[in-house]
Amino acid sequence: MCGIAGVFNYLEQTQPVSPELLQRMTDVIRHRGPDAEGTYIDGAIGLGQRRLSIIDLSEAGRQPMFSEDRQLVIVFNGEIYNYLEHREPLIQRGHRFHSHTDTEVIIYLYREYGEQCVKYLRGMFAFALWDAKKQQLFLARDHIGQKPLYYYSDGKRLVFGSELKCLLEDKTVPKELNYEAFYDYLMYSYIPAPKTIYKNIYKLPAAHYMVCNRNGLRLQEYWDVSFAHVDEQKPESYYSETLIERLQETVKMHLMSDVPLGAFLSGGVDSSGIVAMMAQSMTTPVVTTSIGFEEKEFDELEYARIVSNYYKTDHFERVVKADAVSIIDKVVWHFDEPFADSSAIPTYYVSKLSREKVTVALSGDAGDENFAGYSKYPIDVMEESLRRRIPNALKRWGIAPLAGIYPQWDWLPWYLRAKFFLTNLTVPHARAFYRTNTFMTPDVERQLLTQDTLRAIGGYDPYSVVESVYNRADTNDPLSKVQYVDIKVLLPDDMLVKVDRMSMAHALEVRPPMLDPVFVEFVASIPSRFKLHGKEKKYILKKALTPYLPQDILYRKKRGFDAPLNAWFRNDLKALAQDTILSERALQRGFFEPEAVKTMWRQHQSGERNFGMNFWTLLMFELWFRQFME
Repeated sequence: MCGIAGVFNYLEQTQPVSPELLQRMTDVIRHRGPDAEGTYIDGAIGLGQRRLSIIDLSEAGRQPMFSEDRQLVIVFNGEIYNYLEHREPLIQRGHRFHSHTDTEVIIYLYREYGEQCVKYLRGMFAFALWDAKKQQLFLARDHIGQKPLYYYSDGKRLVFGSELKCLLEDKTVPKELNYEAFYDYLMYSYIPAPKTIYKNIYKLPAAHYMVCNRNGLRLQEYWDVSFAHVDEQKPESYYSETLIERLQETVKMHLMSDVPLGAFLSGGVDSSGIVAMMAQSMTTPVVTTSIGFEEKEFDELEYARIVSNYYKTDHFERVVKADAVSIIDKVVWHFDEPFADSSAIPTYYVSKLSREKVTVALSGDAGDENFAGYSKYPIDVMEESLRRRIPNALKRWGIAPLAGIYPQWDWLPWYLRAKFFLTNLTVPHARAFYRTNTFMTPDVERQLLTQDTLRAIGGYDPYSVVESVYNRADTNDPLSKVQYVDIKVLLPDDMLVKVDRMSMAHALEVRPPMLDPVFVEFVASIPSRFKLHGKEKKYILKKALTPYLPQDILYRKKRGFDAPLNAWFRNDLKALAQDTILSERALQRGFFEPEAVKTMWRQHQSGERNFGMNFWTLLMFELWFRQFME
């Protein structure tokens, strides 16, 4: 795992790259790679890298790395798990290797296959490869978006890096607020690609590469997950047995390392399944780490201990307390843009604990998205089944007017709000799905935002993000369609951003085996009825893992990894909130209506309403603004 940065003056090739700028861009992400650094400048092209040594710890593994003729130069962040299967064929074709790294394999795959080289890679990656002969820069990001890559272009030069802070070291890169991205953030709690909080700075989307030369920039998608290859005729036993084989294969592949390796263990099905597969392949006890909370309704340590005892792991624990306020500023700095997934806090702590024991940790990320593990899925499938049966005329002339006159009982859970449910029946599936699963709907946002902010946002519809992705899914199955959206949006722009930044804050490499593209493709081919079986979520995964895990783990009630925000804002975070989001400094910025914010605060403190997630969203925005915009 590493961090990369670079500059290419593609239309001003007589303009040399500043060594001082490239060094600053590389230095600011030192936390991603404390083991070594390297830069390369040749006139208008400059590449920088910070290294966290995982494979081939020798000097031969340093970057930037060159082809034998020095015509190709690469900086690379990530791991390629199938690099050994390509190495020998490349040697037979005449390529001479000078290291045992996966990085060097990418160089010669590019020489053989050009832009198509990315299709041969199984791993997590973001890299930039300079082709001196073509005077062309090739950048690529992995299939699901595990490794980040940001870029800015003014039409003459390209500035890029693993984190936004790399780009912001270049003072010619404008820091102008993107109001559409701001609106997305309030609704989703993160900013979906390709947007960032800054206008004209972008994320390279997952499964995309970019070619940059004198002709400008060209982006191309090279992979997508398909749900069109489901075989309904195969029995449950086939999928259960094949699933274990595929899970064993991907976990074994992810164990490749020249440094100490362990696993995150929450005690849930996904992380426990990963630990079980690791225990089958390793000759030494698995090192496991777990995070708990003082608030018992959020704490899962008892379940992690069950799995640890079952497999006799070398287990370590830590309890997150509400005094986590001490790290919030640091967390905000690592994200570079507003990010309000509160599970970043326990992820920060479990990464910190893990790094004290190992350099690489496997995780159970993507189990929920792959196998329909979220509670939102069965509710959504039921709702969509009903929605498809209702004639459009009845929706328009019967249900919609009824929803309009029904009382707005916002204090109830959404599933008890008739107005909310009736409205959901009248809108498209993707919109209804995300109305149910966001903390701030556009209606709430419009009450909270000032008129000046609303004018700046204009007529932008934040649901357009998910609706455009939903419409690309190559299936009509309701569950598969929303899983597709979560794999394309929620995973890369929320879950994986969180894991990357919080692990890299401690120079820890986190590997999620369930994100291997071959594994994802196989799981997408499993019929929906084996993922969501009645109300049983992750049905086929639980069946497959039955010989490997106790029933108490497989069929316990799922708990989230979120922080207990409602309680925290009434106690330990109360003073911080009053000094930030309720301060005159914040309220006078003109983004939010002061009285609306104060009313929400009074209702939360009295216990009349729970606005913990809303206040976390406002807090993360205000702290980001103070660090990066003032």
